[in-house]
Amino acid sequence: MAAPSWRSGGRAWAALVPAALLCLAARAAAGPDTAPGAASSTAEFDVRPGGEVHSFSRSLGDYSCSFTYSAQGGTNEQWQMTVGVSEDSALFSCSIWRPQGKSYLFFTQFKAEVKGAKIEHAMAYSQAAAGALNDIPLKQEEFGVTETTVSHREGKFRFELSKLMIVAKSPRDEL
Repeated sequence: MAAPSWRSGGRAWAALVPAALLCLAARAAAGPDTAPGAASSTAEFDVRPGGEVHSFSRSLGDYSCSFTYSAQGGTNEQWQMTVGVSEDSALFSCSIWRPQGKSYLFFTQFKAEVKGAKIEHAMAYSQAAAGALNDIPLKQEEFGVTETTVSHREGKFRFELSKLMIVAKSPRDEL
């Protein structure tokens, strides 16, 4: 199992990031009226095979997330992107996934990029939890994380992708 990618150390982040992910995911599932001051938005999009590079992006307040990819095989798959901002606007999350759990497309490349925040935690999965399926993370050597991007590693990525999760921190909190 691959370990999460952390951009800054500390035990506080070890506890905060999973809690933030759970809160943002619960808020997205419950709807926009559940947490005053916090916001989330979910949009569906098609991941299209054919070998061409495609991109999908969403913005929320001062933050944005874009997903750029190229895939082969099969037919279009319906995916979702959820972006969320914590009540204090200190954390931004971006989740990109196939709700059915497992993608049958052959991804030749992928990159998720956030703007307006720096990535604190990111993880990529070859299978997303759905029904009886569990999340299966990519091996750490298959993808790389910078301050603003999560992307495949040429020659290491095994062409399977079903989910990306990113939590980023506002640079305004780094004073």
